[in-house]
Amino acid sequence: MKDYLSIIKAPIEPELEQFISLFNDSLTHADGTLEQALNYIRQRAGKRMRPMLILLIAKALGDISEVTHRSAVALELLHTASLVHDDVVDESSERRGQASVNAVYDNKIAVLVGDYILSTALLNVGQTQRIDIVNYLSVLGQTLSNGEILQLTSNGSEEISEQAYYSVIRQKTAALFEACCTMGAMSVGAYDDDVKAAANFGQTLGTIFQIRDDIFDYFPSPQIGKPTGNDMLEGKLTLPAIHCVLEANDPAVTALAQRVKAHEATPADIESLVAFTIEHGGITYAEQQMYRLHSDALQYINERVGDSKINQALTAYLDFCIQRNK
Repeated sequence: MKDYLSIIKAPIEPELEQFISLFNDSLTHADGTLEQALNYIRQRAGKRMRPMLILLIAKALGDISEVTHRSAVALELLHTASLVHDDVVDESSERRGQASVNAVYDNKIAVLVGDYILSTALLNVGQTQRIDIVNYLSVLGQTLSNGEILQLTSNGSEEISEQAYYSVIRQKTAALFEACCTMGAMSVGAYDDDVKAAANFGQTLGTIFQIRDDIFDYFPSPQIGKPTGNDMLEGKLTLPAIHCVLEANDPAVTALAQRVKAHEATPADIESLVAFTIEHGGITYAEQQMYRLHSDALQYINERVGDSKINQALTAYLDFCIQRNK
């Protein structure tokens, strides 16, 4: 696979190192148990996709500043806190193939650690001294929480629709990517039109990212930290299955999907729906939707990002969202 990450990092390497230093400092504490938990989270840091996006958009539209860095740290901390809390809500023992915080410690400590990280996010965004960015991050926190509640209620409802699927995505994954682009643009004082265009680009990226993530669930792979059919085990129907169920318009298939959503499906039911989805073109359909969105996002890059290195980095970022294998 092409080394997308090196291309993405190239224009922002010094700024990314500064972000990592600030982020790690924010997740440091002198107390024993809290420090152990925070250290565990620090060691499990991912590819830094969201901070890199903030830095790239900021650099495309202006000069990266302390406001940019504090915005990036605050957003990544908010995201980290939401993951810790989500694992408690979902009763998950793993995240991306590693033990979750609640599995290593317990639910009580995980909730409190998540609260501590959230408070640290607020401290960092406050240091921007930009009320517009503070307000934006606050609304984002509400959006992410509402997205989680919407997903829980959607899983338990009888409705099967692409509209409901995209509504959840918009308030979860897409909202985070949109926030990266919005806060990156805001942090350098970009014009309102540029902020809005960056936000739309981020939402498109986030939607692509989530569709690709959902496709993983239909295929077994040791590289992926969740087994085939895990989403269905949790009562979630994602785009490939939703499309095939709606296209089939078959009472038996619809009943099978409803059992999944009601948490009444057996392992054999889930295996059957996964196989049905693959055989009836659900993966192909989902990939078509990703590439349609890819064209929209590429148009933003080509029309609005003049710096050749940042243009190349954002194009690599977009391609990585579609081509990644975990």
